[in-house]
Amino acid sequence: MDFSKIVSSTAYELSKALSDGATTSTEITSAFIDRIQKVDGQVHAFLYHDPEDMLAQAKESDLRRSQNLTLGPLDGVPVGLKDVIAVEGQPLTAASKILENYISPYNATVTRKLKESGAVISGRLNLDEFAMGSSTENSAYGATKNPWDLDRVPGGSSGGSAAAVAAREIPLTLGSDTGGSIRQPASLCGVVGMKPTYGMVSRFGLAAFASSLDQIGPFAQSVEDVALLLEIISGHDPLDSTSYPVEIPRYSEVLKEDCQPCKIGLPSEFFGPGMDDEVRKSVELAIEFYKSIGFEIIDVSLPSTDLSVSVYYVIATAEASSNLARYDGIRYTSRSQRAENAIDIYSKSRGEGFGEEVKRRCILGAYALSSGYYDAYYLRAQKTRTLIRKDFEKAFQKVDVILTPTSPTPAFKFGEKSDDPISMYLSDIYTISTNLAGLPGISVPCGFSDSGLPIGMQLIGQAFEEGPLLSVAHQFDREHRLGRQAPNL
Repeated sequence: MDFSKIVSSTAYELSKALSDGATTSTEITSAFIDRIQKVDGQVHAFLYHDPEDMLAQAKESDLRRSQNLTLGPLDGVPVGLKDVIAVEGQPLTAASKILENYISPYNATVTRKLKESGAVISGRLNLDEFAMGSSTENSAYGATKNPWDLDRVPGGSSGGSAAAVAAREIPLTLGSDTGGSIRQPASLCGVVGMKPTYGMVSRFGLAAFASSLDQIGPFAQSVEDVALLLEIISGHDPLDSTSYPVEIPRYSEVLKEDCQPCKIGLPSEFFGPGMDDEVRKSVELAIEFYKSIGFEIIDVSLPSTDLSVSVYYVIATAEASSNLARYDGIRYTSRSQRAENAIDIYSKSRGEGFGEEVKRRCILGAYALSSGYYDAYYLRAQKTRTLIRKDFEKAFQKVDVILTPTSPTPAFKFGEKSDDPISMYLSDIYTISTNLAGLPGISVPCGFSDSGLPIGMQLIGQAFEEGPLLSVAHQFDREHRLGRQAPNL
């Protein structure tokens, strides 16, 4: 196959070409290595990739196929990982200076599952430091740029994972989503991104930000590709105490049957002021499409939505301050050269190793957990989180899926929000409540602004009901194929 055709193909198409003998994993991997070398200097999606190792994996896949020992549909297909997911023998920096020399000694569970499926593990992708941010401007190793407009952000924190797919540097990637970190960059980069139900995908081997919110999930050009990857990475894992023992269906088979009749809920709280007019127009056109194919559209209410940002930034920062206490300059992190005693090692190593946003969130979280404030902040936030979850439970008594915008605006320019943390935090206003409730959500491209910037819609499903959610998303994606449109680089 021609290199240009390979890099524009979906993972499903590449899998079929491999199965039909029309190409080889070596040819596919070589094409993406070539693409990375040509365009990543502009985009900066990758923090690390090893072409020799990628080609060695590809040759092993080709050998398996020649012996009729194929491991599955993604055997020989490249997959990139956000640099918070452990890959044995490769760097894991979390885009932070404090981990700049750290090499992971083990594989995350999702990495092990990908290797067992024969996927070609293809490098480390940029992010906001420790996944704290909405623009990938907080990376200690330089910002990732939006392939649709290099003066604009790709979203965050999984900006590298979204941008790499949009720029056709890789067909599939994994990111992590704590408050919208998969869905928001997917929307801003014009690709499909999914956060599974909390507990559906093992977090073992994921550098933790907020343990009760974090979830690993896939990016791709299409819902079909997301379903293929989700099949592989999902499932119970005894190494993760929050992993849920649920049977994983063949999501790629589920997509073959349309979810009808189906009721879609529109929460009034998500369609008020603050939404960009072009975003509103694109989302409304998506709603009209669903009406045209027989879906019933029902107004619902999620009355605690306006509390979600406040609740999130108490819970997430509290858990972050606890999780990041392990990065102390004493064990496996970088150590300050200016330290003169044990206290200096701790304070100066963290002060030099962490960026401003990470330090801000650790301070906020430590305050919320401190004596005298725990009940007023953290405990109250957890009680309010329960109210948010109950709002969704009530809404799902009436509807099958909830539809909202993914982001209030298309991609914004670098520096536009970086001096105003509150404005940046509000970039995730439509996605945060899904994490607080532990529900699955998917962002699907639904239009473009007048200036050519992608716009995404979010579909939210019931817990552990990824199949129907993917089916509803696929019915729009199959018809419009907006994730197949690529930027000029």
